[in-house]
Amino acid sequence: MKFDTKSHKMVLSEDGSYTAYSKEYDEHYHSTRDGALHESLLKHIQPAFKTQKHKQEIDILDICFGLGFNTLATFYHAKQYLGQTKINIYSPELDEELVQSLKDFKYPKEFDEFKHIVLALVENGVYDDELWHVELFLGDARKYIKTFPQAKFDIVYQDAFSPSTNPILWTKEYFSDIRKIIKEDGVVTTYSIALATRLALYENGFNLYINSGKEFRDATIASPSHLDDFKIVDMIHKISCNSHAKPLMD
Repeated sequence: MKFDTKSHKMVLSEDGSYTAYSKEYDEHYHSTRDGALHESLLKHIQPAFKTQKHKQEIDILDICFGLGFNTLATFYHAKQYLGQTKINIYSPELDEELVQSLKDFKYPKEFDEFKHIVLALVENGVYDDELWHVELFLGDARKYIKTFPQAKFDIVYQDAFSPSTNPILWTKEYFSDIRKIIKEDGVVTTYSIALATRLALYENGFNLYINSGKEFRDATIASPSHLDDFKIVDMIHKISCNSHAKPLMD
């Protein structure tokens, strides 16, 4: 069986790893320019753990599971740098057909030792061992995030399809729900640098920071707390220069 279906097609990205194209959303799951593996590591995993590496147990919300890159890249990073840190990942995914096809996806060699995690999630929706726990929820992410207690998550990977094609996961009301379930020292990572996205976060009490580097285009880090390791976005200045800008709303 091949991965390619009526809805998805596997595509080679510039770092040599494969991503997929969604015909429904008319978008790739990752930037083909930045590369699927590089995007996960550099825009999500590395900046997130830069702020959370001191913790012995870390709870992560992965929005949305997609091809599983953020979850697998988390374990790739953890195996190299985090020792005995306990990691719990909770991830919603609306597309059940996609999940079932993941056993045939061509993952990068860096993920070879974690393929059994993908197979467990495809078959049972859960993976669990002494250090790592993953729960995959098939359904509506907006409903899913309302099931968690306040201040649960240390990290939120905000990696849904873009605001232009999937606006329901980028609204002010959506980020209000995220704000309730993230810890005060937690972080949200996202590839989006759109002012509407940043306004939706800012108006919910998040501080905004630039995640930048030589190997990828700028991305955004958000936290209720002050972060010393990232350059802050001057939202007051941006709002004054764009007085008519508004966040997306439900």
